Amino acid sequence: MIVAGCDVGSLTAKAVLMNEGTIIGSGITRTGPVPEASANAAMQLALDQAGVTLDAVAHCVGTGYGRRKITFGDTVESEIACHARGAVWQVASVRTVIDIGGQDAKAIRLDERGNVVQYQYNDKCAAGTGRFLEVIADALGIELDALGPLSERGTEHLTLSNQCVVFAETEILSLVNEGKETADIVRAMHQAVARRVVAMARSIGVAGDVAMTGGVAKNSGMFEALREALGMPLVQVPQPQLNGAIGAALVAADAAGRSAGESVAAAHA
Repeated sequence: MIVAGCDVGSLTAKAVLMNEGTIIGSGITRTGPVPEASANAAMQLALDQAGVTLDAVAHCVGTGYGRRKITFGDTVESEIACHARGAVWQVASVRTVIDIGGQDAKAIRLDERGNVVQYQYNDKCAAGTGRFLEVIADALGIELDALGPLSERGTEHLTLSNQCVVFAETEILSLVNEGKETADIVRAMHQAVARRVVAMARSIGVAGDVAMTGGVAKNSGMFEALREALGMPLVQVPQPQLNGAIGAALVAADAAGRSAGESVAAAHA
């Protein structure tokens, strides 16, 4: 039975197709001004990869900030629940998830089945989010994909005192004018984001193995900064950017299973 999850975030839309607990197709695309179109594009990439059509999908769950704009979705689920389910499915020992998205950050504590026990959510300020990294990368004239490798070359310890994106951008430009190395500035930026996110995570109690999810987890410099700020090992899940869509597909599998069971029961009534 083929099921699907579609996660429409502020920066990217992701889709995953699963069949009997195995990913058979996935797609990632930038989120445009029309969430419906972004969801459609991501899902079409997944369908093409799997070699099936949308008619073959028994159930689709939408998640992310644009979940209610997914026209082909059957039901919706919060991104908190989906990231929890996805993380435990990818690495069974995970009990804390830190997700850094484009415009928010989440810390989630969960049980062994991927159920949410407690969570903290930051969507009021761009500090501690992918948007913060994007603004600073633009100010430095650096591609987002280059931040991780560049950060790893940093040697001088710099500290960013401002958490507000606007003031942090000004502070970073001042460091540039002082002749500070770009690699050191990027490393300091990652550390500033990590400190804010870890403070949020500790407010709910960090327990068990900790995983970082979301597209920002692909940034090696950010991953290392978060690990240092935590002061403990950080689990790398195989598909961090697809994690929310994977969780949504797992919820879809549950729903499809219930539906199939109810149909069988009705047929024998």
